[in-house]
Amino acid sequence: MCTVLAYFGSDMTREQFDQYLARTQERGPDDSKTVELPEGGFLGFQRLAIMGLTPEGMQPFRLGGSFALCNGELYGFRQAKKELEEKGYRFRSGSDCELLLPLYREYGTDMFRRLDAEFACILYDGEKKEVVAARDPIGIRPLFYGRSASGGLALASEARSLEGWVKEIRPFPPGCYYRGGRFHRYRDPAGFGAPCSDSWEDMLAGIRQRLIAAVEKRLDSDAPLGFLLSGGLDSSLVCAIAARKSKKPIRTFAVGMEKDAIDLKYARQTAEYLGAQHTEFYMTPDMVTGSLEQVIARLGTYDITTVRASMGMYLLCREIHRHTDVRVLLTGEVSDELFGYKYTDFAPSPEAFQAESEKRVRELYAYDVLRADRCIADNSIEARVPFGDLEFVRYVMSIDPRWKQNRYGKGKYLLRKAFEGDWLPSEILWREKAAFSDAVGHSMVDDLKAYAEQKFPGDGWREACRAFQPAAPFTKESLLYRQIFEKYYPGQGAMIPGFWMPNREWKGCDVDDPSARVLANYGASGL
Repeated sequence: MCTVLAYFGSDMTREQFDQYLARTQERGPDDSKTVELPEGGFLGFQRLAIMGLTPEGMQPFRLGGSFALCNGELYGFRQAKKELEEKGYRFRSGSDCELLLPLYREYGTDMFRRLDAEFACILYDGEKKEVVAARDPIGIRPLFYGRSASGGLALASEARSLEGWVKEIRPFPPGCYYRGGRFHRYRDPAGFGAPCSDSWEDMLAGIRQRLIAAVEKRLDSDAPLGFLLSGGLDSSLVCAIAARKSKKPIRTFAVGMEKDAIDLKYARQTAEYLGAQHTEFYMTPDMVTGSLEQVIARLGTYDITTVRASMGMYLLCREIHRHTDVRVLLTGEVSDELFGYKYTDFAPSPEAFQAESEKRVRELYAYDVLRADRCIADNSIEARVPFGDLEFVRYVMSIDPRWKQNRYGKGKYLLRKAFEGDWLPSEILWREKAAFSDAVGHSMVDDLKAYAEQKFPGDGWREACRAFQPAAPFTKESLLYRQIFEKYYPGQGAMIPGFWMPNREWKGCDVDDPSARVLANYGASGL
């Protein structure tokens, strides 16, 4: 990951700007640079070198009087680079992001629709003296914006760079670009065009081929790669594809509680099957509660599900950073939003399933991909999310929801069926889904709830919840998380759309805890 920070105004010193930039140094530990704009303002970048590791790959990039900052990966950039070279452009580095200014000169803002990328970028058009910024359709790469007290525009990779000097910090909407003082949507993250008309076999092949392509393109890195492996279906499939496409054994990493980890045995079985170089990490209750405040401060969220699921991921990535040279991690996020959760088994109709899927995809930026970005980036590693590949998402969203809804007695049936064969052991391919926060060990969630109980004994906590809007806390655990959030982001609760919860309008889903453990269909998920 990298940090981008930009301010367009005339009431800030270079020293102040650099202090705000330094707040997220972990995202880009390899180098830092600030450029002062002639019309007022600054562009700042902190680099985690992944592609084009030489100093020439340092940003901001410049073309004439224009500048570009980008935290992102442009897939297939080598072919695009050749085409631009044929048009007369010359490049100094092996960085994919150096293509942005030539692409902008050639295509203007239409270039964002053309990109196959995970990105958050900021461009300063020196000829028109205007700011252009954009974010990928899924929101995999983070970007926030706001106005200073004097009205200057600020943009940053993380909200903590803006806290204290920007009045209202807001997430930059995914699939949009900013120009001329307003946002323009260039792609709906949940949009898919014409419905899929493929036959059953062609549909399974379409899923399989697109996921393979999504993983393969994300193996392109000049820095060492690794894989987060939970032993669940999604991360195991990513690893299985990568193992076939890699010339040497892949490196996998798993985490669990010391006494009751569910996932570790399945992750170990998968790694052995794939011939991976596997590493396990065990957590203790003290590690979980001791790092809770730091994790929430880094996440910038109070959502219960996101915080719970971040504990194991954050601690695991911290160990990877401390003890290995891995600088890129592939993960299994985004699959649930496409193929269904445990609670979507209760969808009353295919249309309701599809509407819920579209809602979840549009809000991913605030939940699972936020978690993946912060847990990994705060440990100076880049996250790549194959299930969030634009072509893969487009295709799966175009499939008739009747085929995606659980009518087979097994969730994610299409995805499992698409990879039947020798990709994974049968017991892994057909294993029941377990939520990550539960699967690292049921005791972890219990420990967090017990910790919150200690903080708020008695019934007075209910009155304390009413002080927070929007999304008032509704349990002791959620109150604890909100209080920590407000300590670091006072008055910025609107950054998060609300609590990630099952759809309470559906029969069987009116619950007070987001864990699938409380649902009637959890069944063998916890085994």
